[in-house]
Amino acid sequence: MKGKKFTEERIVAILKESNAGAATKDLCRRHGICEGTFYRWKAKYADMEISEVHRLKAAYSGPSRPLIPLGSRPPIPVDPGHPFRWKSAA
Repeated sequence: MKGKKFTEERIVAILKESNAGAATKDLCRRHGICEGTFYRWKAKYADMEISEVHRLKAAYSGPSRPLIPLGSRPPIPVDPGHPFRWKSAA
C-alpha cells in the first residue's frame, strides 16, 4: 500500500488557501487531489492550525511503550510435578 502523499501541514495549508477564497475545483486540480479528498480533509481538519494538528496527532499516536514481539517472550514454566493429564477425545 502506498504511503501518505500529503503531510498534515500541507493539508492545513491547502485548506487555508480555500478559506482565502480559492475555487475548490482549481485548488484540487493544482494540488492533484480529488474533490472527495478535499471535503474529507475539510471535515477532519476544519479551521485547525498546525499546532492543533500536532496535538491531535500526539493524542492518537498509539501505545506509549513499545510492544514486545511474541517470539521474544520467555516460555511459560512447566512444573513437572503437576498432575496434568490430557483428556481423552471419547
